Amino acid sequence: MNTSSLLNTLLSQFPEQLDQSKHGLEQHSSDESWHPKQHPIAVIYPTSTQDVSGIASLCHQYNIPMSIFGAGTSVEGQSIPAPNSLCIDMSRMNSLLNLHSDDQDCQVQAGLRRLELNEKIRDQGLFFPVDPGANASIGGMCATRASGTNAVKYGTMKHNVLGLTAVTANGTIIHTGGRARKSASGYDLTSLLIGSEGTLAIITEVTLRLHGTPENTAVASVQFQNLGALTQLVFQVLQMGIPVARVELLDKPAIKAVNHYAHLQLPEDHTLFFEFHGSMQSIREQTDSVEELSKALGGSQFSWATKQEDKNRLWKARHNVLYAAKATQPNSTIWTTDVCVPISSLAQCILDIHKDIQSSGLLAPIVGHVGDGNFHLLIVIPNNDDDALQQAKDLNEKLIHRALAMGGTCTGEHGIGKGKKHWLIEEHGNAVDLMKTIKSSLDPSNLLGRGNIFSLEQP
Repeated sequence: MNTSSLLNTLLSQFPEQLDQSKHGLEQHSSDESWHPKQHPIAVIYPTSTQDVSGIASLCHQYNIPMSIFGAGTSVEGQSIPAPNSLCIDMSRMNSLLNLHSDDQDCQVQAGLRRLELNEKIRDQGLFFPVDPGANASIGGMCATRASGTNAVKYGTMKHNVLGLTAVTANGTIIHTGGRARKSASGYDLTSLLIGSEGTLAIITEVTLRLHGTPENTAVASVQFQNLGALTQLVFQVLQMGIPVARVELLDKPAIKAVNHYAHLQLPEDHTLFFEFHGSMQSIREQTDSVEELSKALGGSQFSWATKQEDKNRLWKARHNVLYAAKATQPNSTIWTTDVCVPISSLAQCILDIHKDIQSSGLLAPIVGHVGDGNFHLLIVIPNNDDDALQQAKDLNEKLIHRALAMGGTCTGEHGIGKGKKHWLIEEHGNAVDLMKTIKSSLDPSNLLGRGNIFSLEQP
């Protein structure tokens, strides 16, 4: 009764924005994760914060849960709708609202994607550095506290968001933070909402910190036969304070996959990609230092590229590694998992999980933003293979147990979503009860992001 009443009301108020078609429901039933599909009751496309407020007010009135859909690129199931929920697709809220070049900040609607944002601000000599690989929406990147390849130099979403506009579960519009670079005013609600995975409020507008486009960039790569030596190079580079912008790991199976998928001819060994920013002289000094360190550790074929087309080709291959892994086995699913550990534990963690992968018999390329201790497994699971699925679960558990024992976290950037809820308790203990109290205070009827992060009793 409540569902039909809500849909009739939405149809009368948002006739051009409500989609109940079979295609629309199917399109919004999944994301990039391995989790099973779930269709929403309908999909609605707001175009403003006021639209979102009106939609949330009606869902609150009729007690209908809401699921938020950005670009659908999440890998822990955050974008998959809760059962019997209305899917709020933010893709039509994709405007650059304000750009302040002198202050290096901007305000955007949450549905704007990161590549489109950078295209819009390129001629101002500015760029937004957070690069999770996928062309994710800015609101989704806030909700999952996205990180990525540039985090070692520029930080994560937490470090690059100045303020938010959001809508609570009952339709109330709130503003957090501002354009000032720091504040000691009240609770830091901006940081609270970043990483909340759609469970506390619906992010509709974001004020972002921007950065000046580097004078020059260069990409260097080096290969190792030994994973331990490779990770030791990362440790030494960071210990020496060499100002790298990116440090990316692709192990041998990952390199094989991207060579095949992207038609590259990279040497098929464990590989590190570095990116350096600055003057050509400083870049040369940095690459010389890294090359000297790598040679001492047994690295080979150290090479670097300054031509834009060469750099673009290499980073595109890195960003498409998920699809490259999937292409290695037709009719397969990729279980993407990640952890983050202290840099001093990175080598041991990677070496141990590499042995576990070999013992399992699974294909599971290792890739990672190892400059901040974060890496991923791309576990390839043949469809309808229950044994492989169980092996993948076991491998994921071994990885997370090991990371937590080393003082790390069960997820460096993917978030908890629907797949890592039981690890939240092991990592945070009694603090999870406080998180649930905050959730219940802001959303007592549990209408937002139901099924993400927590397994709460339904009201």
